[in-house]
Amino acid sequence: MRRPHIRRVAIAVAVTTAATLPGPAFASAPEGPVRAATSASSPVAAARAAAFAHASATGVTQGDGLQVKDVMTDPDGKQHVRFVRTHRGLPVLGGDMVVHLGKRGEYLGVTRAADHVVKPSTVEAKLTPEQAERKAEAVAKGDAGSARLVVDARDGAAALAYQVLVTDSDTTEAGGSSTVVVDAHTGRIRSNTPNTDEFISPSLADTLRKRGESATPRTGTAAGPAALTSAAAAGHYPVKATGSGASLFAGKVPLITTRTARTSYLLKDPTRWNTETRDAKGQELESFARGKTFTDADNKWGTGTTAARTTAAVDAQYGITQTLDFYKKAFGRKGIKNNSAGARGMVHFGNKVGNAFWDSTCGCMLYGDGDGDLFKKPLVVLDVTGHELTHGVVDATAALEPTRVDQDGNQYGEPGALNESLADVFGSNVEFSANNPKNPPNYLVGEKLGLAQKFLRRLDHPSLDLLEQTIDYWSPAAYDTEVHAGSGVSSHAYYLLAEGSGRKTVGGVTYDSPTYDGSPVTGIGRTKATAIFYRALTRYMVSTTDFHDARIATLKAAADMYGASSTEYKAVDTAWAAVNVTVANTPAAGH
Repeated sequence: MRRPHIRRVAIAVAVTTAATLPGPAFASAPEGPVRAATSASSPVAAARAAAFAHASATGVTQGDGLQVKDVMTDPDGKQHVRFVRTHRGLPVLGGDMVVHLGKRGEYLGVTRAADHVVKPSTVEAKLTPEQAERKAEAVAKGDAGSARLVVDARDGAAALAYQVLVTDSDTTEAGGSSTVVVDAHTGRIRSNTPNTDEFISPSLADTLRKRGESATPRTGTAAGPAALTSAAAAGHYPVKATGSGASLFAGKVPLITTRTARTSYLLKDPTRWNTETRDAKGQELESFARGKTFTDADNKWGTGTTAARTTAAVDAQYGITQTLDFYKKAFGRKGIKNNSAGARGMVHFGNKVGNAFWDSTCGCMLYGDGDGDLFKKPLVVLDVTGHELTHGVVDATAALEPTRVDQDGNQYGEPGALNESLADVFGSNVEFSANNPKNPPNYLVGEKLGLAQKFLRRLDHPSLDLLEQTIDYWSPAAYDTEVHAGSGVSSHAYYLLAEGSGRKTVGGVTYDSPTYDGSPVTGIGRTKATAIFYRALTRYMVSTTDFHDARIATLKAAADMYGASSTEYKAVDTAWAAVNVTVANTPAAGH
């Protein structure tokens, strides 16, 4: 599921007493005309100046500040600078934007999350921080940290609020953390969002339980590359080494490890920015540093069964490195945050946890061993990893957010559904990139989990997923649909763009993708479709992007790459129309 949006927006300002919104801590737009920075200036300076110079378009107001989150540069020199906003020094939730610049630094436009002024109508906090903390503890049922003042601009208006991190929350699976936002004037709980993206939603677990069904993932190793060791010069350690792993789900796989002594190896990949998998030792850890390292004497890891603790680590490390390889090969992306930092995973998370997570607090993947009831094996399947790590990529870029979360932890709304969809789309592409014969690539998600319907979700005909009641087409009801069910709209559009409608066999799997009005769609190929969706995510999506916004984002991406009169551009428009997302039925602002 979706992870929260609050702590990543900016470093909040801690307060200890009832507060009034502070005076401006950042310069507002200078008086008189403002010129965009020249091409000799940094893109961040140019974009910031352009945002203030074009305040009517960007929504920047008196007392606002812009903190850079990401800069993307196109081959033609255009740049896209992603900002999070502050107002009088306080983080603005839902205030993110992307400023688009030409190759000479000139302003080209903006994509913004909030379509309204972010200045709160009430500037005095009636609640004390201590009162906010008690309210947060009560709703999240855990241990509250210090309350921090923010401006919450996510619901069509701006309000002064407190954000509170609650750890050991009973409202999250396996006692994780949650972020609660409390209205500083009324005391109303504005949101309570778990800090993990769960692969298995509470609603799905409930459905499986009611059906009396459990997932029995298919396992078994296969003949594969023999273990190889890289001979290091005597005494020259650490050094890269090539070993092999016997996995649960992917057969025998090669692993790049770190040799630390003559007969000692560490499950850390120095060729992929020191990506590493550790053992949570059955604890509910959200700190990678507390995980136990995996070491081995002969660089042959795992046994292909759960009898060895290292076997799940083989699947995890393999899946994480394959995901990194996909993003690097396809888009030149260097790590989950595109900052040349390795990815991290911990297996054996918690006691009888039947789930896998992307955890923003840890900044890593967490894998449960299964609860022994619904899920009987560790959730370390390749597309699970690709799906969850893609949530990390979304966090680092558009940071798509659900519109609400219910008391059971189920999340709703189109931005959250789009996040789940992108995780399925790129998770499937990780399989295509790995091209492992023991885990053959396809447009199915969770097909190795052993569910009775043979998959969890599928991109070609989403409504064949009866477990989550995934939808094929957009309707106004999609705006408040559970995110996994709603993900079918954009996943279906992606499949149609890639492969087209009708009956088709790809990699031994037969698909038969319908369209809203029965009209045929011709695909442009998976490579082009994936590139368009990735460009749209990283350049033109923000935290509030819904399906109609996603249509615009992918059209802009296609126009950038192929031209506004190209076959590819027209195919994007046709694919969205085929799932009933059109300019004609775009909802009014505020839905």
